Amino acid sequence: MQIAAMIGAVIGALFARPVIRPWLAPHLTQISPITLISLIPWVLFSLYWEIEAKNSAPALSSESKTARMVHVVLSNIAVVLIILPIRGLNQRFEPDALPIKVAGLAAECAGLALAIWARRVLGRNWSGEITIKEDHELVRSGPYKLIRHPIYTALLVMCAGTAIVSGQMHALAGLALAILAYLRKTRLEETNLVNAFGTRYSQYREDTWALLPGIF
Repeated sequence: MQIAAMIGAVIGALFARPVIRPWLAPHLTQISPITLISLIPWVLFSLYWEIEAKNSAPALSSESKTARMVHVVLSNIAVVLIILPIRGLNQRFEPDALPIKVAGLAAECAGLALAIWARRVLGRNWSGEITIKEDHELVRSGPYKLIRHPIYTALLVMCAGTAIVSGQMHALAGLALAILAYLRKTRLEETNLVNAFGTRYSQYREDTWALLPGIF
């Protein structure tokens, strides 16, 4: 729901009163149809996550509120940067071509599908925070056979897809911030899981990739 509400605020800013509109790139205050379509996967992701959050097991331990807040702030700013056309950051980093935008939209949908698959496989072990749950299991099935944090991978693919749809420098800056945010969260979660599962998780790390097979 947080992402859905934020996207609603972004759309509102695009059609905002003159006091807000000067912050936007002058020729981008009218959002294109395909850019509007690119917001749909994010809304679907947000709604699905809100529904499934009720099926999560109680937490035995959790990251600090400060650590959680840092991630929330970084990831939310990243999504806003990716979506919102900002004055001075509206230069293009790719051609303004429909096939490229469609490819970006396809990447978004693929990321959404991976996120939902990974969330269903993780089941009651999932949490938005870095936690250890009651009867926490080390899941190694589905996408977890190959990568240890497929939901983070999925979100980064969605960010990359949205940035491709945009094709402008503000989106590239947002993508870079999203990568930073999820690399940070991956590092913290790896430490948490090593502490929880010890050598079992260390072996799992040797057998898999963190986010991107063959690269990281």
